[in-house]
Amino acid sequence: MDPGQRATVVHILAFRIVNVFAESPLGGNPLCVFEDASGLDTATMQALALQFNLSETTFILPADDVRAHRRVRIFTPMFEMPFAGHPTLGTAHVVRALTGCGDRVDLQMQAGIVPVRAQGSRWTLQAGPPRWHAAECARAQIAQMLGIAADDVSEPPLWVDTGSEQWIIPLASPEAVERCRPSAELLARHAVGAKRRGLAYVWARVDARRIRARFFLERQGGVMEDPGTGSACANLGGWFIATGTRLPLEAEILQGDNLGRPCRLGLKVDAAQTIYVSGGVFEIGSGTVSIPRASTA
Repeated sequence: MDPGQRATVVHILAFRIVNVFAESPLGGNPLCVFEDASGLDTATMQALALQFNLSETTFILPADDVRAHRRVRIFTPMFEMPFAGHPTLGTAHVVRALTGCGDRVDLQMQAGIVPVRAQGSRWTLQAGPPRWHAAECARAQIAQMLGIAADDVSEPPLWVDTGSEQWIIPLASPEAVERCRPSAELLARHAVGAKRRGLAYVWARVDARRIRARFFLERQGGVMEDPGTGSACANLGGWFIATGTRLPLEAEILQGDNLGRPCRLGLKVDAAQTIYVSGGVFEIGSGTVSIPRASTA
């Protein structure tokens, strides 16, 4: 080989597929977790997330904070996120398997250190303290955006941020939640927060302990729906705090049934206003991908 000629070095990257907020192995919200992303740049991580095309893909790295077991980066197919619920729980499940650290896992994310705890295959994260602000949008505009009647929108919605900002919109009934047919154009126009735009989390109580929810986001001119959204579940807890709901409270969030991916999320807000989100995690597969990288011979 001539001096200076570039040779191809192949990196073998191991990944696992887990389903989060699942009651059975093939339920829940799928997640791809790369076991060791050391040496990968941001562009490669983003390309791998697009390759797998799941709602999120995570990359495990050595922590640079002594309080954390591992550092984690979270990517959708389009962009990186500072925090998201189902990637946090699913990645904690993999970190426990890789490190043998037990049922107490602390993950370093862009949003901060996230404590995650397990009982068997059920994991619980502690969300950050909520921040919130009202949306400058009339009820009729919200209803039009969601494709429902104005009286289907009940209490005022809030933008809430416990690590990832989302618009939390209470509806009058579970039936109103099911009727939602959002407009991508109107999501982009009306769903505008301080950090994010083009997304909406709608919910309504089924009974005293159960809540029906759906999460919509505008992507490339269309509307996508997420089957199980832990960050939005945490933000719902923030909505309860912001609106003075009596605490403590616990609820089961029902999401994803209409997508054929039933998700069951546990929400708890204690008397000290600490928010917890929980769900079951099943690992269903693993494999490797080969990433060529040129280097000087």
